[in-house]
Amino acid sequence: MLKPVFWNNTKRYYDLKSFWYNRFGCKVYKLQIDAGFTCPNRDGTVSSGGCIYCDGRGSRLRQAGPLPSVSEQIRRGKEYYKTHRNAGKFIAYFQTFTNTYGPTEKLRALYDEALGEDDVIGLSVGTRPDCVPDDIIDLFQEYAKHSHAWLELGLQTIHNRTLRYINRGYSVETYFDAVRRASGKNIHICTHIIVGLPGETREDMLETARVIATLPIHGIKIHLLLALRGTKMGDLYEQGEILLLEKDDYIRVVCDILEILPPEMVIQRLTADGYRDIFLAPRWAINKMEVLNGIDRELEKRNTFQGIRFEKV
Repeated sequence: MLKPVFWNNTKRYYDLKSFWYNRFGCKVYKLQIDAGFTCPNRDGTVSSGGCIYCDGRGSRLRQAGPLPSVSEQIRRGKEYYKTHRNAGKFIAYFQTFTNTYGPTEKLRALYDEALGEDDVIGLSVGTRPDCVPDDIIDLFQEYAKHSHAWLELGLQTIHNRTLRYINRGYSVETYFDAVRRASGKNIHICTHIIVGLPGETREDMLETARVIATLPIHGIKIHLLLALRGTKMGDLYEQGEILLLEKDDYIRVVCDILEILPPEMVIQRLTADGYRDIFLAPRWAINKMEVLNGIDRELEKRNTFQGIRFEKV
């Protein structure tokens, strides 16, 4: 098996920048938006504690005071990326907390506001699998008819015992149902997973990747588990009750996962970073570029690439 030609890049995986350049012929950047959403896992609907790794503060913009409008946030982001990155087009990325958690008409107004800005060619909306009822799926299908639409579902793991431990508030079956209802409607689906969750073995993590590889998923974000001060996970780490992955172990597992995933799946993220003021561990994760470079070196050392061990069902 040879590296796919359609990637049109020098990497050993199909990164998001390459995907967008192949599709739109220019540099495309995500503009991070905090639209003021909360989460059913925090407001009491599902739970009041949130996931055990989440610090609950939201974006830096939210921490600084009243949120600017969606349009203002987009204008600020566009100015930066056009000045410093020679950007051509943009995706409005509704990132903070659960961005489909609200009445459909409220969501429509916010998404329309974003798409009304010049050079914004699509949406990427981060949410939970238990917050995408049929009317939300229908709304995304409408947008997908004329815009580039990504629905980002935070799964984290396929193992229900782990989902219960981290207090996600839903089962993997909820995720499967959300994917089933969103598939086949021209909506791009991105799944988030976390590597290094407490109690999970390397085989557990690879099983999550194997299952995702069989689903109609278009993209994936691979996150590293972080311990942050002020979270339950941070408390467990400081009490010595959990261990976090070493850098070399993380790099090897990520490369194993990449080999399993289908070659057409877009790799949107390969590690994670957290706020420096509350960051506890692992300390090596602070140097994000070193982690990414380490993944590149490991893939080169193996002489391997994304999809080399993908098995079609």
